Amino acid sequence: MMGSGKPPLAGLLVGWLTMFVIGTDLFVISPLLPMIAADYRISAALAGLSVTVFSLTYMVSAPLFGHLADRIGRHRVLVWGLVVFAAANLATAAADSLVWLLTARIVAGAAAAGVSPSVYAVVAGTAPPERRASWMALVVSGLLVSLAVGAPIGGWAGAACGWGAVFAALAALSFFLVLPNWYVWPRDPSAADNGAAPLARLVATPVAGRLMPMVLWSTALYGMYTYLGAGLAAAGYSTAEIARTILMYGSGAIAGVLLGGRLTDRLGAKLMATVGLLGLAAGLLALQLAVHAGIVVGLVLGLTSAVAQLFFPAQQAGIANDFPTRRASMMAWNNSALFFGISLGSLLGGQAVAFAGFEANLMLSAVIALIGSVVVGIVVPTPMGQRPARRPV
Repeated sequence: MMGSGKPPLAGLLVGWLTMFVIGTDLFVISPLLPMIAADYRISAALAGLSVTVFSLTYMVSAPLFGHLADRIGRHRVLVWGLVVFAAANLATAAADSLVWLLTARIVAGAAAAGVSPSVYAVVAGTAPPERRASWMALVVSGLLVSLAVGAPIGGWAGAACGWGAVFAALAALSFFLVLPNWYVWPRDPSAADNGAAPLARLVATPVAGRLMPMVLWSTALYGMYTYLGAGLAAAGYSTAEIARTILMYGSGAIAGVLLGGRLTDRLGAKLMATVGLLGLAAGLLALQLAVHAGIVVGLVLGLTSAVAQLFFPAQQAGIANDFPTRRASMMAWNNSALFFGISLGSLLGGQAVAFAGFEANLMLSAVIALIGSVVVGIVVPTPMGQRPARRPV
């Protein structure tokens, strides 16, 4: 039974698979981009607009769908969002021009913005408080595995069968997951259904403050990651060495997010968010030394990624605890903050690389992460209910 304290394996598996499909849809564009550009006879940069419109649509739409989920039910938004997401992927597979491709990706981005926060919200709502971060971290790991496994498999399948077949397969998987998501999660009543009091109003200033750690974390982490391949290539690393290094990054991220969930449940969201940001800052400085010396870069990057990911489940669990009646809305805003930070990190990191090289990028990212740890101490509350309970002696 959901919420009984015993992990609902079916629910966690369905949530994991749903996030794996959503993540694969986002990340698989990168290896498929040359094929798309060749089919449409356009430049890779122009084909890359398919990523841009998906991300921007997601960032803008997520808060709207989060609010809708809190109003009419997270279960409804999750299921119907998945139906639209599947249809959008089918349209992507069938797109015969760039205009239709971009239109399909806009719809896919909006649908993903309804699905992902709703998954996080229903998992947070069904989990017992003492296991909330662990359950959410397990579901989030599906997104990380899609980066390490789903995207490469999709790239191979695209080379073998055509890029359209990849999106057709993603559409089929999405349709397949509709019924499991319909049955496995409890129907949460909307405010209109149960006659409950109006939803608590989200006040802009505290909400913005609560999201600021996510913006700073993603700016620091993705400011580094966006230019990692180029930075290592400039330092003399071969393509195979860079691939192995990035594999260690992905493996560290998966381990870190799972460990972060368990530690957050034991030690509290505020402490683990701080540790994640401080660890990211220290890891980036260590990575700077490793790149400069040309030794153990993969090991340092893997450890940095693992420590950095301690932050993510702490941030999610903290928000779920702080805004229990507006979880879908706040999870959506948190996802928007993540995408905003990724964009900001790419911008700032690019400027740092252009003016002073990749090592300067690492230094800037470390400073941003350090600032983020200070911000956590200021804006993240530590109510009594969130403090880890003392175990009986």
